[in-house]
Amino acid sequence: MSEMPSVDITPAAAARVTAIAARQGKPAILRLAVDGGGCAGFQYRFGLADAADADDAITERDGATLIVDPMSLDLLAGSAVDYVESLGGAAFRVTNPNAASGCGCGSSFSV
Repeated sequence: MSEMPSVDITPAAAARVTAIAARQGKPAILRLAVDGGGCAGFQYRFGLADAADADDAITERDGATLIVDPMSLDLLAGSAVDYVESLGGAAFRVTNPNAASGCGCGSSFSV
């Protein structure tokens, strides 16, 4: 039985998910999905979830859970979700080894 490819979540991202979820009174579950569109062909979509679906890939760290649906996982395998604060603002960022190119906004990619 082969192990499912996974998507990692950094300690900084896990801490941010936990903080946002606590403020909203929700479970610390972040859903990462890939949608068609964006300036490079695909775009990342983040949102808090109430629970994982049966076929989701699940990664846990420091009390936070990252879930990814099977369709998105094909494009995200081996990626890592980080939380970055910079002069341009603070945001979740995906480091995706499958992306052939990205865009200036950092939220869109192509394969």
